[in-house]
Amino acid sequence: MKLSNTLQIFVLLFVVFAVGCSPKLQTTQSKFNIVQNIPENIERWEKDIVAFEEADKIQRPKKGGIVFVGSSSIVGWKTLAEDFPDQNTINRGFGGSQTDEVHYYAYRILYPYKPKQVVVYVGDNDLNAGKSTERVFNDLKDFFDDIRLQLPKTKITFLAIKPSPSRWHLIDSIKKTNAKVEGYLNTMENASYVDILNPMLMDNGRPNPAYYLADSLHMTAAGYDVWVEKLKPHLE
Repeated sequence: MKLSNTLQIFVLLFVVFAVGCSPKLQTTQSKFNIVQNIPENIERWEKDIVAFEEADKIQRPKKGGIVFVGSSSIVGWKTLAEDFPDQNTINRGFGGSQTDEVHYYAYRILYPYKPKQVVVYVGDNDLNAGKSTERVFNDLKDFFDDIRLQLPKTKITFLAIKPSPSRWHLIDSIKKTNAKVEGYLNTMENASYVDILNPMLMDNGRPNPAYYLADSLHMTAAGYDVWVEKLKPHLE
């Protein structure tokens, strides 16, 4: 059946509008397709992402800084700017997030800033949600590959998944995931892995309680001090 001229014009305008509203990413070359791989219940983070965008309207961070992305350990890093006073740090963590969720929103909270470096802490919640070591590693690998695609000159730095007392039952999976990620980053140029797991353990091999809040998951100032010490040599 032949479409009327009016309907043809409407369809054409709709297509142009849809294309114009789509993320400006090279998704055809990326292993991660944001349309087909939408994380379950992703809309629960929309308010957090919009809050970042609203803050940018008031004072947009300068390009060429260091963007920190990830879950609640990044959100809780309240002294980030003070810890690295000589750096232009941008905190874009949202609590409870998993790797595919951070990746999904990267086109809104990471890529637009054109950072010289991105520091990633994620994977902790993935394992706690029951995802396999292989799944978490593959999600991280896809994220790293997409960062490299979208931001070819940006350094990628991964903070190892920490050994939280409340998630000690996951320690074997945590270590396996960290090892896989470290091995992969070693094959990439302009990328680094920061071991914060071992420095957060006591001599008996258990997590140091001084580094954790009462929930045995989130960190104290002393815990962040360890991260700062280990991360500083990796910053651009």
